[in-house]
Amino acid sequence: MGEDTYYSWARRRGISRRDFLKFCTLTAAMLGLDSSAVPKIVKALETKPRVPVIYLNLQECTCCSESFLRSAHPLISDLILNMISLDYMEVIQAAAGIQAESARLKAMQDYYGHYVLVVEGSATLGDGGVYCTIGGMTANDLLKECADGAAAVIAYGSCATNACIQGAYPNPTEAVPIRRIVKNKPVIDVPGCPPIAEVITGTIVHYITFGEIPELTSQGRPKAFYSKRVHDGCTRRAFFDAGQFVEQFDDEGAKKGWCLYKMGCKGPVAYNACAVMEWNGGISFPVKSGHPCMACSENNWYDTSTPFYTHLADIPNNAIGKNPDELGLAALGVAGVGVVAHAAATIATKTSEKRQKQE
Repeated sequence: MGEDTYYSWARRRGISRRDFLKFCTLTAAMLGLDSSAVPKIVKALETKPRVPVIYLNLQECTCCSESFLRSAHPLISDLILNMISLDYMEVIQAAAGIQAESARLKAMQDYYGHYVLVVEGSATLGDGGVYCTIGGMTANDLLKECADGAAAVIAYGSCATNACIQGAYPNPTEAVPIRRIVKNKPVIDVPGCPPIAEVITGTIVHYITFGEIPELTSQGRPKAFYSKRVHDGCTRRAFFDAGQFVEQFDDEGAKKGWCLYKMGCKGPVAYNACAVMEWNGGISFPVKSGHPCMACSENNWYDTSTPFYTHLADIPNNAIGKNPDELGLAALGVAGVGVVAHAAATIATKTSEKRQKQE
């Protein structure tokens, strides 16, 4: 067994074999793999050395870093920092200036062709890229230099995958997604503002286990996490189907947990795992807690999702078949007809029974 594997680290930390196997099983399920993949994940984490990672922070607010560092899933909070060999990350490293850049250059040289480059934040094309500089280099030049020796690139967060807020109109810095700059290496998009931390963990575990990037959607996202809409697994979906919508925050519908579509929820057009995996160890996610989904994982979301509390003009795919603004009245009408029909049926039944008794 290798000296610097994830499992050897886990044993040193007192993590039991049972918990280690539980993590491998949960990871396989999270990636949408069948049970036959569990032994492969176990073997990979037992025998393969930790993956060297260089983490760049470009144009962003570090909310993705916060998510990256605060995963609540069992073992993952430690796994993220210990399964990988995190050799450069400005947000948490003690070194600064020349010492920090020397660590990055050494990691690039020692692990050339084998390290994973994680990029948080957008690149910038405005005025030659001067709006974001690190260590005397423009973000674009730094990105290209680091990507050249990487085995794969993970664009982590909506800033990196769709330019997010700084890419919104009028986009003064000409912010662009990472894949606009990196053309010579596979780029895995992990969108979200911020993304769920377990998504990047699962992506890295897949890479360790199989030596290749996971299956991606047509938009370059891990299919296991971005193939379904938030709407599909939403805890309020039954109310959407029934045409029961919150009309304003704190109304009776809001107290009963009705659908937030009329309050601006973009769940029907947002492809993400929020409704399935949820946040903070599976406690909740925005829609479940009472706030509309803003579709932060989608391209140009900051322009297309605003105003945030105005719903889409039409329900996607004609899911209900009516304008949402008319559904409240329609539901009441159907309910009224149902009440009348039920009353008529009851009267007819009782009349029939009475006649039979008289006869």
